[in-house]
Amino acid sequence: MADEANRSVSDDGLESAFMEIQGRVIELTAKLKQVSTSLLSSGNNVWKYLRCKTKCVTKKVKKKRAYFTLEELGQLSGDANAYQSSGITVDYSHMFVLGLKSFLVNEQEQKLKDSEASLASLQTSKEYLEKQLAEVENNLRELLQQDPGLAHQIMSMTV
Repeated sequence: MADEANRSVSDDGLESAFMEIQGRVIELTAKLKQVSTSLLSSGNNVWKYLRCKTKCVTKKVKKKRAYFTLEELGQLSGDANAYQSSGITVDYSHMFVLGLKSFLVNEQEQKLKDSEASLASLQTSKEYLEKQLAEVENNLRELLQQDPGLAHQIMSMTV
């Protein structure tokens, strides 16, 4: 009877130790999933941010081109015609079409307005992505500071 009592106490101790370890494993697994998700999200946000930044630069170039073209067209007399680039041929020579100054001015003004609207939208997107990225980084930092063992486990993982 004493052996059964000792075995029961010992089994209860093993069971509670097992339950504690199992709970810790479940907790660490959840934290690892959270970190993995955050890292993936962070990576996607970085690429979105870089694409947004690249688009911003492209739109700024188009805006400058439209602005300078308008300046040059402004120097022409009112009834003058001007050549407009219409693309590049297969052999990389440039094609031009003769057009009315008023038509070309309207076209460049529209390009300028479109570029400004696109830049405003891209700037808003850029700010939003920067905030998201900072938030994800802070969440990761907090999570890793809470559990140094988790940080060590992540650092030992192979990518």
